[in-house]
Amino acid sequence: MKKAGDIMTTDVITVNTHDDLEKVARLLLEHRISGLPVVDDGGKLVGVVSEADLVFQEKPVRTPFYVVIFDSPIYLERPNRFIEDIKRAIAQKVGELMSTNLYTVGPEASIRDVATIIAEKGVNRVPVVDVDGKLIGIITRQDIIKASLGDAGR
Repeated sequence: MKKAGDIMTTDVITVNTHDDLEKVARLLLEHRISGLPVVDDGGKLVGVVSEADLVFQEKPVRTPFYVVIFDSPIYLERPNRFIEDIKRAIAQKVGELMSTNLYTVGPEASIRDVATIIAEKGVNRVPVVDVDGKLIGIITRQDIIKASLGDAGR
């Protein structure tokens, strides 16, 4: 049975938290990919930045719903989300926009485990990391499809 290490792409294009978002946009377009792992100076995975993150910056930020009682606003939604959305909308660097809620696997994970993460968590890619959290590869939806076809898909 094939493992994550067998189907992962090892020549991974990455960015650093200090890179600007224009670099991200150019890399995504140039390589026709939808997201990039973000690594620190030691190669440890710290986040992921995607097309969706860049598109988020183009949408208007909606203020939270509230009512005023006795001259005081009572928020009907989490006001912290509004603050987070503003920070993401004005971000200039990868570290300000990237997602840090990561789903990763090791190279010994089964393809079924990777497919489950992609399907259930709604992610487009799953980074493969070693025991120290260093990025060693990435698996995309297309890698899963190719693996399901076996040698016929290569």
